[in-house]
Amino acid sequence: MKLIRVLKDYSSSVRVLSTDVGLDLYKKIDLSEQNLNVESIDYNSSKKLSTYINDYLNIDNKKVAYGGYLEKRSIYKRSSHFDSISDNNNRNIHLGIDLWTNAGTSVLAAFDGSIHSFKNNNNIGDYGPTIILKHFIQGIQFYTLYGHLSVNDLISHKIGDKVLAGSVIASLGLSEENGDYPPHLHFQIIIDLGDFSGDYPGVCSINDIKHYAQNCPDPNLVLNLSNF
Repeated sequence: MKLIRVLKDYSSSVRVLSTDVGLDLYKKIDLSEQNLNVESIDYNSSKKLSTYINDYLNIDNKKVAYGGYLEKRSIYKRSSHFDSISDNNNRNIHLGIDLWTNAGTSVLAAFDGSIHSFKNNNNIGDYGPTIILKHFIQGIQFYTLYGHLSVNDLISHKIGDKVLAGSVIASLGLSEENGDYPPHLHFQIIIDLGDFSGDYPGVCSINDIKHYAQNCPDPNLVLNLSNF
């Protein structure tokens, strides 16, 4: 896929969180259903999940926990937003990368582009405040989604506004405004946004994984966090 080749050219330069925190302070985290420590947490409590993540980081004096692309998670069971009539079609496979850190941390545009849309997706377990950017690189159009932001960040934006790679577009929201999660950024790359505006599925079912995995490439192609 041509976009994949183009994105790999950016793998050493893209940051989506404040550069005040160095990549050496990032640590990979497993929030999958295979992690029994996570499975023992009360899914209905964002505070308990936040405590788990913070304790995990503090063990090694790290500041940002990251991961989750195509990770199958049980934590979505706490919200009917992800339910289906059939258990096989419940949405529980994560399509972006999450970066868990402090509320108020600056969120940066991954690439030059423009504001496509923004919205407060305020269901429990949803994105909360969300911004989608549109990009054209080497003749290819694609999108990046930034979820779990602060509500105040949506006020200053207008559709069509230009943004530069590395510019601040938002900050991370508190649990009370971000869908009831510990503060974090959901970052997702989307090839075809379809008719969505200010929203796009960030979690899919096993039945739809082939489509979404193709339409939403691994963000680590550009974040290059594998070594941290």
